[in-house]
Amino acid sequence: MDAGKNQQAGYTAAPKTNLWRAVTAEFIGTFLLVLAGTSVAVAAVLNRPIAGPALNSLAVGLAFGLMLVALVAALGHISGAHFNPAVTLGLSVAGKFPWRYVIGYLIAQFAGAILAALVVWGAFGHAARTTAALGATFPTPGTGIWQAILMEVVITFLLVFVITAVATDRRVPAPVVAPAIGFALGVAVLIGGPVSGGAVNPARALGPMIVAGRFTDFWIYLVAPVVGGIVAALLYDRFISRTSAPAIETFEERAERRKAA
Repeated sequence: MDAGKNQQAGYTAAPKTNLWRAVTAEFIGTFLLVLAGTSVAVAAVLNRPIAGPALNSLAVGLAFGLMLVALVAALGHISGAHFNPAVTLGLSVAGKFPWRYVIGYLIAQFAGAILAALVVWGAFGHAARTTAALGATFPTPGTGIWQAILMEVVITFLLVFVITAVATDRRVPAPVVAPAIGFALGVAVLIGGPVSGGAVNPARALGPMIVAGRFTDFWIYLVAPVVGGIVAALLYDRFISRTSAPAIETFEERAERRKAA
């Protein structure tokens, strides 16, 4: 997201003096995003209803997606609202985010995810860690390693492609940025959930794993989302963005073209 676009989606660097504020915003945003999604996932595994039937898989995607809509709107103008190492690295490789801020963002994102897992553990009790693994993502039973890798690459590509398109291209109206990104995350989680758990985010995956002490195939969730994010950002920035939608030629424009010929 780019500061020139009403600063709402700004993925360009803020002034140096704002670095710690931006990093703090990333920490808070990642904490709230991971807290929202994993608490709903844990409640579903433990059959903890709000009222009536327990939460289901759809609720997890909605929780992540709706929370991201709110956070992009609330913090996009402060930090760019990455909340995801795959987003930060993808945009940096594409030249849409300065490398000198990357380390601070990554530390903040992982720290926010770890704190969220600790809060979920404290709120839901021991069973949240032992039975639900604090909402950590793992390949589902019957899923092969390469299937999980493929899924995480594809769903992260989906998310980062949408982010790069709506948040760094000045032609896109600012009001659509937050909803588009949130909807993309919700759909990505719903697509990937039955195969890889639908992490889409190394911090979201590793935070609960670290606190739960379960690291099954953890490297998938570090490598695959970053690959998907980098490919998506480069594809949009270097190729897709360099055109406009075909327009119908008006009668006057056709006449002018014929005169010029």
